[in-house]
Amino acid sequence: MTRSVVRFLLGEEVCTLTDIDPTATLLDWLRATRRSLGTKEGCAEGDCGACTVVVGTPMDGTMRYACIDSCIRFLPTLDGCQVLTVEHLAREDGTLHPVQQALMDCHGSQCGFCTPGFVMALFALWLNAAQPDRGAIEAALQGNLCRCTGYAPILAAAERMYALGDRDADRWRTGGVATAARLAAFQDGETIALQHGGRRFFAPADAEALAAILLTHPDATIAAGATDVGLWVTKAMRVLDPLVYIGRIAALRTIAETAEQLELGALVSYTEAWPAFARLHPELGRLLRRIGGAQVRNAGTIGGNIANGSPIGDTPPPLIALGAEIVLRKGDTRRTLALEDFFIAYGRQDRAPGEFLECLRIPRLPPDALFAVYKVSKRRDEDISALCGAFRIDRDADGRITQARVAFGGMAATPKRAPACETELTGAMWTQATTERAAAALDADFAPLSDWRASAAYRSQAARGLLMRFYLETAGGESLAHLDDARSAAHA
Repeated sequence: MTRSVVRFLLGEEVCTLTDIDPTATLLDWLRATRRSLGTKEGCAEGDCGACTVVVGTPMDGTMRYACIDSCIRFLPTLDGCQVLTVEHLAREDGTLHPVQQALMDCHGSQCGFCTPGFVMALFALWLNAAQPDRGAIEAALQGNLCRCTGYAPILAAAERMYALGDRDADRWRTGGVATAARLAAFQDGETIALQHGGRRFFAPADAEALAAILLTHPDATIAAGATDVGLWVTKAMRVLDPLVYIGRIAALRTIAETAEQLELGALVSYTEAWPAFARLHPELGRLLRRIGGAQVRNAGTIGGNIANGSPIGDTPPPLIALGAEIVLRKGDTRRTLALEDFFIAYGRQDRAPGEFLECLRIPRLPPDALFAVYKVSKRRDEDISALCGAFRIDRDADGRITQARVAFGGMAATPKRAPACETELTGAMWTQATTERAAAALDADFAPLSDWRASAAYRSQAARGLLMRFYLETAGGESLAHLDDARSAAHA
C-alpha cells in the first residue's frame, strides 16, 4: 500500500503536495513557493538558527511541539506534521505574541536578521515549559546565533514573556487535541513513494515496510533527523537516490528501561533520550546538552549518530565505554553486535547492504563503577568535538582495577578503544602513578591527525589530560564542579 501524496498542516491550512523534489528543504519551500519570508537562511547547515520553525506531531491525543532547523529538513518528511512559522504567532487582531512583545520590550533585536529564529526557539520554549530557569533558557537558545545584541536582552525577554500573556490560553496549546485529531486522519499506514526528476523517495509507515524497501533498494540512503544527511545536500550538493525516511516508524522510537539495561529504538532523538541517559548516568545527560542546539537535538537521533560512523560522533565513545551493543536487521533476520565492532574503518561500518540499525542496548553500570565522558571543542555549546574521551573503571573490594574501558572519538579514523592504556590500568590500583603510566600508553594506541579543529599534538596531550582529570575527579577527593551545575546554582 503506497501513496504519492504528502499531507501536513501549515498553521491551520492543509497542504497536499505531489511531485516533490525528495531533498527540497522546508526552508526553500517556505521562502520560494509560499513566500513566507520571515524564516531566514543563514548557514544552510543547521548551525545558526535563523531558519528555526516549530513542528508539531501528535502524541497521546494532543500535540508535541519542537523547534527544528528548516534549512536541513527535507519537505517530504513533514507528512502528518504541523508546521508553525513566525507568521503564525501574531493574534488575529494583529497584536504581537508575548514572545514577540517581550523581545521588543527588552530590545532583543538589532539588525533583526536572526530575530525570527530566536522568536521561534523561544516560542517552542513557551509551549513546552511553564517557568524555565536560566539554565533551561540557555539550553533552549543554544542553537541560535546573534551577532549584535550580546544575548543579554534576549535572555531577559525569555524571562519576561511569561508575564505578558496566559500561556495556558495560547491557541496553539488549547487547540492541541483538535489538531492532533486532524493529523490522525492523515495516518493511513501507507508507505509514501514519490518520484521526481528520476529520483525516488520512500517513507515507510512501519519497520516491516522499511525492511522490504531496503531489500529492494539495498544501497538507499537512510535519513532519520537528517541533521547530517541534510548537509550532504545543502553543502556537498550530493544527489541522494533513493532516499528512505524512517521518521514515521513508531516502533523505532521506543525507550525501555530495566534493572539491567536501557534499550533505545534507532529513531529516538537526543531530546527524547536525554532523561533516560541522565538516569543511566549524569555524565551522559551532561554530554547530550552539548550536542548541537535544541533544534539539532530535537531532530537528530542516537541511532543516526551511530550509523553514520563519524569518527567525531559524540555518543559512540561513552556507549563503547559502557559496553553497548546494537541490533541490526535485514529483512526478518536480526543480529547483535558489540558497538565497538561496528566501526571498521573511516566511512566503513559492519552493516551489509539492505541492513539497518534497529535498536541500541546499554548495560547499566554496577553501583561502584567509575565513569566519565569529556568533550573538547572550540566552542562550548553547539560545536563539533575535536576530541571526546570516555572512561569506565571497575574495581574489586581491595580497590584493584578489574576492568578498564577507555574509548575516544577524534583520535582515529573511527571511535576506538585504547587497548594499551586499558592494559596498564587492569590489575593495578587506581593511583596517580597508574594513571600516568596508562596516559603514556595512549601514544601506542593512537596516531591522531591534524586538522582545522586540532593538531595531532594537541589531541594526544588532551587525551592524556582527560585521563588524568578522570583520576583526579574519582580518586576519593571532591569531584570538580561541572559548568552546567555551576550555571544552575548561579541562577537559582
